[in-house]
Amino acid sequence: MKPVKIPEKTVTRLSIYLRCLEELEADGVGSVSSKQLAERFGLNAAQVRKDLAYFGQFGVRGLGYYIAELKHNLERILGLKQDWEVALVGVGNLGSALIAYKGFQARGFRISMAFDADPAKVGQHIDGVVVMDAAKLVPTLRKKKVKIAVVAVPSAVAQSVADLLVEAGVTAILNFAPAQLAVPEGVKVQNVDLSVLLKTLSYHTVRTTCATPRRVEARTSA
Repeated sequence: MKPVKIPEKTVTRLSIYLRCLEELEADGVGSVSSKQLAERFGLNAAQVRKDLAYFGQFGVRGLGYYIAELKHNLERILGLKQDWEVALVGVGNLGSALIAYKGFQARGFRISMAFDADPAKVGQHIDGVVVMDAAKLVPTLRKKKVKIAVVAVPSAVAQSVADLLVEAGVTAILNFAPAQLAVPEGVKVQNVDLSVLLKTLSYHTVRTTCATPRRVEARTSA
């Protein structure tokens, strides 16, 4: 029997559920039903149950979910029961900020090495991380068996960097470059295009701004 293919959106929602459970646990809540979870965090109760059902039966009939237990299981499913070494390629303003961001380490992801092709940056120390020559990327990552990398380079060189990461054995890439990366099957790329996100916000802002006068005008004419 073939393993069940988990929808990509389900995997994304698992991290949202985990964040919600962390907030509930911090508030001292011990258990929660899918309906309560949905009402508190603007989720869909049926979707919560469907997503979790892909991985087993976690709830208790008539009670819901024990928060500590479900949180533990989601961390296990998402691979967060271990610490991950992460390599960063591209130490510009964004790359430097990512190294300094402490939220990654709190979640078990540690940017422990950084690479750049600019000789002026090689050898610099940023929050305890030494910037290495990009020419050493493949042998270094192979030796340390790094599986996760962050790409924060200009779009013109993003694909060549991705090719090197694949050659080095990396299987997961968080891509901040405004470019679509071609990678072989088995390598996962998660794109974070900040300009696209801002354009999306601009679209919603314009729609909200344009809609407001119409609502006011309609009330006045009535």
